Amino acid sequence: MVAAGVNRADIMQRQGFYPPPPGASDILGLEVSGVIAAVGSGVEDWKPGDEVCALLAGGGYAERVNVAATQVLPVPEGVDLVTAAALPETAATVWSNIVMAGGLRSGQTLLIHGGGSGIGTHAIQVGRALGARVAVTAGSQAKLDRCRELGADTLINYREDDFVEVVTAEYGGADVILDIMGAGYLARNVEALAEGGDLTIIGLQSGSTAELDLGSMLFKRASVHVTNLRRRPTEGPDSKAEIIAALRERLWPLIAEGEVTPVVSAEIPIVDVARAHPLLDSADSVGKVLLIVRRP
Repeated sequence: MVAAGVNRADIMQRQGFYPPPPGASDILGLEVSGVIAAVGSGVEDWKPGDEVCALLAGGGYAERVNVAATQVLPVPEGVDLVTAAALPETAATVWSNIVMAGGLRSGQTLLIHGGGSGIGTHAIQVGRALGARVAVTAGSQAKLDRCRELGADTLINYREDDFVEVVTAEYGGADVILDIMGAGYLARNVEALAEGGDLTIIGLQSGSTAELDLGSMLFKRASVHVTNLRRRPTEGPDSKAEIIAALRERLWPLIAEGEVTPVVSAEIPIVDVARAHPLLDSADSVGKVLLIVRRP
């Protein structure tokens, strides 16, 4: 192990709100990078000594991890081994939701809540690489400025502006919305959708229970998805293996070409993990926080 990515799921698990799936390690950590030490029988794609990154269901805050071969990815061309730890969970979450579920394509409008987060900074670049118009919300000018640098077209300070009004006025609504907030944003997200739009909820920071206006959904022919990456099956339809294969085929070339790059806000020694978690909510933090196990 070289490094591990820090995700909000780690904080939720630490606080007792997000237990690991049955059979998964109860150690925190959903994405890592490092060098393969050994492979199991029948594994042909990987060998000891390969530099890789990997998606986990748990156990990433460690010196060694055990992971299914189908959840391992090569370090993308142009990315160093430490920085590669910022990719697996983040990339899998973004791609599976805005592309595989949301069907985002060129010419559409993508609205991202939390544009300055690890998920947000990655989603901005993916949306731009696919030819979409990108609108983001964030709570500070520093975060919005960074979102602009990454390619966001429309910047919305949620403390001052109504994202529904902005997105509706500029684009007639969003074709795809990637939401980390949950219940507190549900009604306004539906209002912000364009006809045929897709709302994907991946976080519940503003609650888990809300009323859904089915009449508005019916009128717009819209869809709402609530998804979870960690509890997907390892193999089969809608599995982690399916997502990882899509990343390697379609996203990894975009990273190699420099159209999508990992955004890292801080690198913290793993022994100081207690200092790393609060950075996710820091006004000064933009992008991913990494825990360094050892330098390569």
